[in-house]
Amino acid sequence: MTINPPPAPVPSAPRIGLLGSYGGFNIGDEAILRCVLGCLRAHRPHARLVVFGRNAGHTRAHQPEADEAVDWEGVPQKPLLDALAGLDLLVLGGGGILYDGEARRYLRLVKAAHERGVPTFAYAVGAGPLRDPDDREAVRTVLPQMTEVVVRDEESRLVLEEVGVEGELTVTADPALLLTPEPFTERMKRHEGLPLDARLIGMSVREPGRAAEKLDEDGYHALLAEVADFLARRLDAHVVFVPMERQDVRHAHGVLSRMSAPDLGRILHNSYSPGEILGFMSHLDMVVGMRLHVVIFAALAGLPVLPLPYSGKVFDFARRTGAPELVGVDREQAGLLLAEVDRLWDEFPRRQRDLNSRVQGLRALARETCARCGALLDSIDGGARHDAPRTADPNLLLTRAPGRPT
Repeated sequence: MTINPPPAPVPSAPRIGLLGSYGGFNIGDEAILRCVLGCLRAHRPHARLVVFGRNAGHTRAHQPEADEAVDWEGVPQKPLLDALAGLDLLVLGGGGILYDGEARRYLRLVKAAHERGVPTFAYAVGAGPLRDPDDREAVRTVLPQMTEVVVRDEESRLVLEEVGVEGELTVTADPALLLTPEPFTERMKRHEGLPLDARLIGMSVREPGRAAEKLDEDGYHALLAEVADFLARRLDAHVVFVPMERQDVRHAHGVLSRMSAPDLGRILHNSYSPGEILGFMSHLDMVVGMRLHVVIFAALAGLPVLPLPYSGKVFDFARRTGAPELVGVDREQAGLLLAEVDRLWDEFPRRQRDLNSRVQGLRALARETCARCGALLDSIDGGARHDAPRTADPNLLLTRAPGRPT
């Protein structure tokens, strides 16, 4: 009688944690989370994906790929540390989270994961400014212990090297470059009070704060009002402010109140998903933006975009996409800024092919981060043959062809 050997045990699905500034506070962060979740799901369809964020309820309601959501701020430490200990991998980021006042808080959890034997991967994170001694020490001591550190731009690499981080730092690109657009319908436009037959110019503003310390509120409000008035007249257009955080609405009103033609300005007031904001770009003819992810979305949509570099990350993206590289956002630059806007509009038909090529290159770099994370998963679980990657993941594809102004 032949006795068949018992089947080999099937390895359990890995538990993968994602740690970041998630929970609906910033549309750019939510775009990043959606893309990172999509990457991990493509590599491990049956993995248990656990998001450590700032509002677990929002994540449960708006991120369908997340299996669990855990608050990590203002909660008892033991359950949080137990959740970390049960992971096979902790993914930090992506997004700009290694800056003054925040870096030490995130890295405290990364250090706790290390103490429990959990490998960690920095997923295209952003860094800077980093001047606080405690944050610099946390970055200098914890990052070299991570299994792999990938940053999203050259500026972040330079910041970390200046702090004294030793070891390899790989530069790729922002994960949100792989976001899929969702429809922004004419009904949604009407609900926002937007004209259906007029040219629309997108504008993005942000609040001063730790990530934008040098912004003079009155000065940049007046500057952007001047730019908005110029575009409304020059292009016979309406200007639409695109808030990425709740605080952006107040600053959009600050700019709108200083316009000489405020009737030609609108502010998006309803809540939208990151994909819908990307889809909204298809209705625009041009974008002037402070928020990095508004600039990224405009570039993905193939629009003429003028980044307003309040920080190194925006300047770096402008450089990588061939956009005009301004050096600041202050009233003294009004003449230069208006000239750049005018030139950008006139020259964009000749620039568009170069922009599209550069964006495709950045998307390839964003896929590299995903591939590196997948390779790390393979090294941890031996490839999980029972859990083979999908051939395609809709969250990693941009289906809309780039547009051009009319």
